Parts: sequence; structure tokens; C-alpha cells
Amino acid sequence: MARYSYINEEKMTGLWRSFIAGDEKAFSQIYEAFFTVLYSYGYHFVPDRPRVKDAIQELFTDLWRLRANLSETTSVKFYLFRSLRRRLQASTGREDVFTPLALAENDLPAVDSCEQHLITKETENRYLRQLSKGIEKLTVRQQEALRLKYYEGFTFDEVASIMNMNEQSVRNIIRRAIVSLRSYLL
Repeated sequence: MARYSYINEEKMTGLWRSFIAGDEKAFSQIYEAFFTVLYSYGYHFVPDRPRVKDAIQELFTDLWRLRANLSETTSVKFYLFRSLRRRLQASTGREDVFTPLALAENDLPAVDSCEQHLITKETENRYLRQLSKGIEKLTVRQQEALRLKYYEGFTFDEVASIMNMNEQSVRNIIRRAIVSLRSYLL
């Protein structure tokens, strides 16, 4: 469900190597591939659009400036998410800065005007509204863990590292969140 142009991890790792070697085009491709998804994630930390954009710009400026000191990574996405999270935490001076996850109205699917799809769409909309209300009742940490795992596709180990937790704690948080959502939806 990520909203960025998908580049497979192998190609992205190659772009990262080229960027580290000073290739401006590779750097631009990395920036373009990840800006939108980083912005979406960062906005959940600090609901201040200019501040999030500035943090991303500073992150990429520092990456370019320090590229000779960077090492290879197995996941560029993971590296960028973790770096942005740390930068936003440092800028706010707070450890737990993630804001609640809610489905915006424009995230709900549009109701199809064809009669044959009307009932299906209404059911989907009702379900998404219930899900959104259920998500709002979760703790901030549960919401962040769910976003990283299911919206962004990180592994449990990567989510744990991004959130500065151990993997078992992340698994427990996600399990409890899912149990809560199921009970709310039933």
C-alpha cells in the first residue's frame, strides 16, 4: 500500500552504491522514489508539513554531504525510515512523537455509481469507517507498529529496530492491536 514508485531492493541497493560513489542521478532517483512515502510516515510524527519537508530535505542534504562515509545497506527504505524517525525525534526533543493513525476521508474508496456495486461499496465504506474508529482506539505505539509492518511492509525485526524495541515486544504490540481490532469489528 506504499505510495511510492516501486523499485526492487536489488536495484535500489545498486542505486545506493552508485550514490555513495558520487552519482547524482542515482541520488535523485533515490530521493524521488522515497520522498512521498517518507513524507507520509514523517507527517504522522509531526503534523507540520513544512517541518516534515525540511527534515526530509536535511536528511538528503546530509546523505549527499556525508556519502563518502556511508556504508552499503541491505535495505535503503529501512535506512531512510530509521534516519527520518531519529531526525524527527531529535527535532522535537521527544522519544514518543508518533501521532495517531486515522484513515482520512480521501483514503476511503469512492462509491461506484453503478447499482450493481453500490451495496458492495457501502459495505466496504462501513467496514473502513469501523476500522478507522478501531485504529483510533489503539495506543500510539500499536498504530505505529501496524503502519510500519502492514502499510510499509517492514519485517518484525526492521520494525523493532526503527522503533528502538526488541522484536518480541513488537510482535506482542501487533498481536494485541490485531486482537483489539478484531473485537471492535465483530
